[in-house]
Amino acid sequence: MRWRESKKGIKKELPKAQPLYRIAPFSKRLKAFTVDSFMLLMPILYSVFYLVFGSREGFAEHMLEGWGLILLSYGVLTTLFLVRKGQTPGYKAYEIELKELSSLQTPSWQRIILRYGTMVMATATLFGLLVPIFRKDKLALYDLISRTAPFCK
Repeated sequence: MRWRESKKGIKKELPKAQPLYRIAPFSKRLKAFTVDSFMLLMPILYSVFYLVFGSREGFAEHMLEGWGLILLSYGVLTTLFLVRKGQTPGYKAYEIELKELSSLQTPSWQRIILRYGTMVMATATLFGLLVPIFRKDKLALYDLISRTAPFCK
């Protein structure tokens, strides 16, 4: 503040600091999920269909076991990516990082597994997928339960 402004009692407004991170928009997260689906999920689907069960018909006969293998291997793979860097390939493509809400640190593997488990349940009910559309902070149900959020820079 300059001396004259101080003498006259004029106060200058300081610019507000912009937050370092903001929660990633729903559209970016959807695009990142699409990239992850093609880069991670498609090879897993192919492996389970043709290497484990031999054909689509073999998968159709043992569908429950097949989906269990698919969800388990996809969960392990995404957990490894998120524990290591806080990003899956889709998150990296769209510059999104998964952080804990309280500390803005990369979440622990327990928290990531909780997030994945609740994400599978939320997807199965379809209710959890619609939650970010109606919330101001755009957090999904599995983000709220695991206290994590996808942030973009």
